[in-house]
Amino acid sequence: MRRRDFILFLSSATVVAPLAARAQHPARPVIGLLSNSRPGADPPLIAALNGGLGDNGFVDGQNLTIDYRWADGRIDRLPTMAAEHVRRQVALIVAISPPSALAAKAATGTIPIVFHCGGDVVKMGLVASLSRPGGNATGVNLFTLALESKKLDLLNRLVPSGGTFAYLTNPNNPAAEERANEMRDTARSLGRPLLVVGASTPTEIDAAFATLVGQQVAALVVMADEYFDGARRAQLVALAALNAIPALYGQREYALEGGLISYGTNLRETFRQVGNYAGRILKGEKPSDLPVVRPTKFELVINLKTAKTLGLDVPAMLLATAGEVIE
Repeated sequence: MRRRDFILFLSSATVVAPLAARAQHPARPVIGLLSNSRPGADPPLIAALNGGLGDNGFVDGQNLTIDYRWADGRIDRLPTMAAEHVRRQVALIVAISPPSALAAKAATGTIPIVFHCGGDVVKMGLVASLSRPGGNATGVNLFTLALESKKLDLLNRLVPSGGTFAYLTNPNNPAAEERANEMRDTARSLGRPLLVVGASTPTEIDAAFATLVGQQVAALVVMADEYFDGARRAQLVALAALNAIPALYGQREYALEGGLISYGTNLRETFRQVGNYAGRILKGEKPSDLPVVRPTKFELVINLKTAKTLGLDVPAMLLATAGEVIE
């Protein structure tokens, strides 16, 4: 081989080798996370999501990238954020909350979607059925409608002396009116008046509590909602304490932060399931073949310190059924 030809051979080999290496090691997949909560809300739940991915061999920052989009309560931002994920051609979208799931579904009919939300996901058009989702979406469907009624029954045992109950909803949640109607029916069966108030911003939450104080409500149920549970949890607990309103919430973390009582799904387990489904889809399974998961285990947590501050005697039967009592 002549010297000139040898140099050309070496030059071409220098170019081809990196290209071949890149072909053998494709770019890491990107998951687009879509949430209407505030940036970085609930680190333990995001850790649980990553745990589910890890069960399938995916680690953010190593062989996977998670691109977070937080709407901070502004659901009008969600369609734009979903479109950004689609333009980036993410491998999969994780949608936290009904508005996020609906925005993702509207943005793409091909990119897989794994949702974590309450409400009737069939009526919302996210899946064809729970057992056979069809299409490009599946995930975890929180069984919130029946749980809301159970919360009112628990509150009635804790505050049995009469008076008006209140129900705080997020009007931006597609299931808000359905849940409110269910709560009205339950309140009637208990013989208790029910005041329904809505709030979807910090200012509206302050105004809602001013209404509750003005109406002298006896106790409050806060709707299980991703915006409330993530971005506004501290505000809700503080306002309930400031105004001495016994309140029941849907997430254990409320009780840990000083809330009176919580009853609901173990969200660490459900977020891990979302991560597990996302990992399985990244490995080749199809959303249409993965049935929607509905949790069957629920947690009752009572904060006895808060109960004493409010002057409430917690019935022994209620304490006996609690999974956790904070003293």
